[in-house]
Amino acid sequence: MNGVAGIIFDCDGVLFESRAANLAYYGAVLETFGLPPVDPADEVRARLCHTAASPEVFRVLLGEERVAAALAVAQDLDYRRFIPAMRPEPEITEVLAALSERFPLAIATNRGGSMREILDHFDMAGYFRAVVTSRDVARPKPHPDMLFEAARRLALAPSRTLFIGDSELDRRAAASAGIPFAAYRNDLPADVRLDSHRQLLGLFGGG
Repeated sequence: MNGVAGIIFDCDGVLFESRAANLAYYGAVLETFGLPPVDPADEVRARLCHTAASPEVFRVLLGEERVAAALAVAQDLDYRRFIPAMRPEPEITEVLAALSERFPLAIATNRGGSMREILDHFDMAGYFRAVVTSRDVARPKPHPDMLFEAARRLALAPSRTLFIGDSELDRRAAASAGIPFAAYRNDLPADVRLDSHRQLLGLFGGG
């Protein structure tokens, strides 16, 4: 893709298959309120747990009046206990290694403080010049704030980056930021559709 000078990745569903870990995490919080975990077959709520920032997840699952209490419970949870349920997407490490030699890379995720622990666990931190989470901006995705911040940290105009995501929240954030969007393993409207990360190497003439 002509003009792209940096690449921004979403985390969940793009770098990692993490649905089971996310459902277990939110299930642990719900348990403290005497509620059952989200049923994986409940596609709407399962997708919410996989894509939205925690305040929005708790707002939907518990109601506005219990968001603060749920966030306090979540703050005390050690996310590292859920990381073993995550799996890196196929070939992602090899692709990141190749891309990072040619482009500055960033992450823009609605995750909070767990992102660094995840990168350290899977030995991926060294590939990324910038990591922007929901804690770094006033408004998480679908607002464009974290994409603007990621581009700023890469010292690039937003339009010179490519954002790779897998959700409608990602697509809307990219559109609002004026950033080209690559849809990973889904049929969202996009500038590019990727069935595998290795396609990125071909997209940029690397294999």
